[in-house]
Amino acid sequence: MTSGPRIAVLDYGIGNLRSAQKALEHVGARAELTADASVASSADAVVLPGVGAFGACMDSLRASGLESVVHHVVESGKPFLGICVGMQMLFDSSEEDARARGLGVIPGTVQWIPDSVQRPQMQWNQLTVRREDPLLAGLGEHPWMYFVHSFHGVPTHDEDVVATVKYGETLNVAFRRGNVFATQFHPEKSAQAGLALLKNFVNEASAS
Repeated sequence: MTSGPRIAVLDYGIGNLRSAQKALEHVGARAELTADASVASSADAVVLPGVGAFGACMDSLRASGLESVVHHVVESGKPFLGICVGMQMLFDSSEEDARARGLGVIPGTVQWIPDSVQRPQMQWNQLTVRREDPLLAGLGEHPWMYFVHSFHGVPTHDEDVVATVKYGETLNVAFRRGNVFATQFHPEKSAQAGLALLKNFVNEASAS
């Protein structure tokens, strides 16, 4: 039984999230898939995954009663990680669904990647790290990560962007705002570089 930090992976009914949980366990966390607000709020850190459509994910999160947990944890200063559509949900809005309101944690919008390239991007791509961040420590300036997406985040504040990739144009794919880190790529599917990022997140949770 691992003695690592307790990390809650929010389960709001959007499908199989076990790969994120298993990857976190692999790098030393006591990771738990949970739909229980009290369990999530008391954890050392929280992960918001997401697959599918922005609006449907936001609807499911609100129906589950976990939206308030996200805001509580963000405001508490505990480490918080958004992955893929979970990253997109942290923004104010998305071009995918004009009616849907995001969480507003990262000011800005989620926009389509250019139609001059295949959408979705389903491939490995090499990050360009724009500024140092504890979660990217030890990964080098151009780590490879795995992507499945048709959108990228465009924050109001350019300093929130931590890393980009080239795919048709420069796309923003990793963000930091205070205790919140968010990735468009899937670290749990990105081999050793992705596991190293998750290990850094576990270390951050241990220190918080």
